[in-house]
Order: sequence, then C-alpha cells, then structure tokens
Amino acid sequence: MGLAGILAGLALLVWLAYRGWSVLLLAPAAALIAAAFAGEPLLAHWTQTFMGSAGRFVAQFFPIFLLGALFGKLMEDSGSVTAIAEYLTEKLGAERAVLAVVLAGAIVTYGGVSLFVAYFVLAPMATALFRQADIPRRLMPAAIIVGSSTFTMSALPGTPAIPNTIPMPFFGTTPFAAPGLGIMASAIMLGIGLWWLGRAEAVARARGEGFGDDRGPAADAAAGDPVVRERAVTANGFDPAEIQRSTPAPDRPNIVAAAAPLVVVVVVNLLMSFVILPRVDAGFLAEPRWGGTTLSAVAGVWAVATALAAAIVTLLAFSAWRLPSLRATMDAGANAAVLPIFSVASLVGFGSVVAAMPAFDAVRDWVLGIGGGPLVSLAVATNVLAALTGSASGGLTIALEALGPTFMAIAAEKSLDPGLLHRIAVIGAGTLDILPHNGAIITLLAVCGCTHRESYGDIVVVGIGGSMVALIAVILVGGLVGSF
Repeated sequence: MGLAGILAGLALLVWLAYRGWSVLLLAPAAALIAAAFAGEPLLAHWTQTFMGSAGRFVAQFFPIFLLGALFGKLMEDSGSVTAIAEYLTEKLGAERAVLAVVLAGAIVTYGGVSLFVAYFVLAPMATALFRQADIPRRLMPAAIIVGSSTFTMSALPGTPAIPNTIPMPFFGTTPFAAPGLGIMASAIMLGIGLWWLGRAEAVARARGEGFGDDRGPAADAAAGDPVVRERAVTANGFDPAEIQRSTPAPDRPNIVAAAAPLVVVVVVNLLMSFVILPRVDAGFLAEPRWGGTTLSAVAGVWAVATALAAAIVTLLAFSAWRLPSLRATMDAGANAAVLPIFSVASLVGFGSVVAAMPAFDAVRDWVLGIGGGPLVSLAVATNVLAALTGSASGGLTIALEALGPTFMAIAAEKSLDPGLLHRIAVIGAGTLDILPHNGAIITLLAVCGCTHRESYGDIVVVGIGGSMVALIAVILVGGLVGSF
C-alpha cells in the first residue's frame, strides 16, 4: 500500500499541475495521500517533514531566486536585453537569423537573466528576424530553446541558472563543477541544435515554405494567462505575471552598458568560487548559531548570490537614471521571485515526505539497481522525476532531497568526484523535462504564437535529443577518466 500511495500522490500532482492547478496546493495534498496510504501520521508529516524540508529549501535558495528575478527585471526594463539582441541582429544580419537568436539567448541567460525574461524579449526579436529572412515561424521556439534552455542552463560551467545551483548544498560543489565535461556537453548541445535548425531551414526553403501568417504579438496575452503562469512558476525562477507590472525605459543603453552587468556576473562568480571563498576562514560556520554547516555547503550559493548582487549594482550605475520608475521595477522583480521559490519548495516538501515513507526503500533499491552504476542511476532518477513534474528544478530537487545523501555516500565509497555527480544530475534534469507539459515549453510556445503541433517536433530534437547525447557522453567520459 505504501508504494501505491507514493504513485497515487505523484499521479495526482502531475495530472492536476498539467491542468493548471497551483503546486502550492497540490504538493502538500499529494504528500498527505502518500502518508495516508502508508498509515503514517498526517499532521506530523505536513508540519514537520513537508514544511521543514520546504523551509530549508527557501532558506538556502531564496537569495538566488530573489536576486536572479530582480536582475532579470532590471535588465528587461532598462532595455539591456533588447540592446544585446539588436546588436547581434545588426552584426549578423537577417541571413543569419537563427544564429542571432541562439547567441542572444545564450549570452543573456549565461549572464544571469531569467529564462522567462529572455523568452519575452527574444520572441519579438525572433519574429522580426524570421519574418525578414522568410524563415518559418514554427522554428522560432526551437531556436530560442537552443540558446536559452539547453547548455546555458545545465552544462556551461558557472551558469547561474537555478538548476545549476540546486546540487551545490547537496554535493558541496560550485557552479563550475566538472568544467571540462560541462564544456564538452555544451559543444554537443550547441552543435546538434545549430545543425538541426540549419537543416530544417534548408528543407523549408526547398519546399517554398516562408514565414507564414502574421498572428501579431503574443507575449502580452501569454504574460496574462493564469494557466500559463501556474505551469511556468515551477519551471523557472520568474513569475510571468510580473512582466507587465512596471514601465520600461523609453530608449536602449549602448552595448557596453547593456553587456557590462552580464560580464560582472561571470567574473565575480569565477572569483568568488576559485579565489575569494577558498581563502576565507569559515570555521565559525560550525557553531550552532550558523547552523553547524561548512563552507563547502554554502560556498556555491554565496558565489552566485554575490555575482548577481554585483551585477545589479553595476546595472544601476549604468542605467538607474533611465528607468521611469525604479521602485516599480524593483518591486516587480522582487515579487517575481516569490511564487516560483515557494512552488519549487513545495515540490521539495513532497519529495521529503515520499522519501520518509517505508516503501521508499523499494524505490531507492530500484534506482540504485539500474545497470551501469551510480552515474547512470543518478541520470535516470533526475530524468524521470523532471519528466514527471515537467520541471528541471522540481525534478532535481525531489531527486536530491530523496537520494542525494545516498549518492554522496556512494561517491565517497567509489572515489567519485562530487562535481561529476553535480554535472550529470543537472544535465539529466534538463533533458526529459522538456516534455509537452513543461511550463517553460508552454510559455515559450504561447509567447511565440505557435502550437505544439507546429513546433514541438523541432524542440524535441534540439532540446531532448541534443541534451541526451551530451548526457550520455558525460557519463561515458566521466566514468572512464573521471571529472575534469
């Protein structure tokens, strides 16, 4: 009965979340169903297990969610994201429209701009470019996915994307975990994505297929759609409802002012991870007043939070005077972080209750018994849970909350670098999460004015296919030579 309860709770969570119900309600309800089937005390699991775990997640990651959403909103309202996109468009031209969209997405997301902020800026840019180049509209979502939701989310070393930060407290790693393997995986994802898009464009031209009908702007409708919002907030750290709740600057900054904050994110993140924090005497963290923790458990979060804070200060120095209402922009950015972090934290709470069930031992044994060793087991666990929840962040947190200590014990026993576990977990979570019910996919299609029928096939190839090949390559190479 216990295993049936786990499956019933998960099924309820997945089914109703896809229909647009709030995860804030679904996750505790699903957890209580799992506990009820097992005959476990319901209120104790709700207030102690569920809320305790959700609270710890908020305590660990709220600085990153808050600063990331605030930075994304400032970059959007200041016109910096648009300025970077326009600069690339001017330099590459309409004849390289696909490459311009991919590079624009990669630059802004690797620089710390929230995925959904990037979507709402890149979609109008892609529409104009693809119309001018007469490339089918249906290829726009796949081009944006390649640049913003593949290698810069899960593989490129140092990316401040939320999924890349989640394993850090579990494995004691930094955002630059397994950098060589991450660069290799990034090259694979980018290469497959550009190859497929180039092929698809050539086939479309040979058939005489042009841009197609002009359906008008879709971004405003997507931002205000409550179903899109509920599905989106578990997939990224920005609430789409806040997109329209401030006034953007009337003009664009120059390219130096626009790009400077992105450079600061990368440089400060690197310095904090490898130069500053390793030299800090953090023995005081072992004291009870600081939670009895270690520097390795918090260094990654400290590095990313400091990098985002430095970037915000840089952006304000360049562009604060240009914003019509700085307070409205900052309020919207701060508010945009709240629903996403509590939604993901609720999924973490659900995972903790499931892991506390006696029947979960059977699930753990099944995962660890998968052929291929612990690296394959970890990849399967994160893939399956990300696929079921439709969220890389949600699936990854559930998997690590339930199985993270087990995999760390295996790593110590087999002398595996935790950085290798980090990179495989993140790439795995960013592979099968791109299923039709994924909130990011639904949001992107709505913003681009496309349907699943038109665009999802290309998304599967560049998103799932490219990431799966990269994941297999990292497992094979990492298993043979270790992390590098």
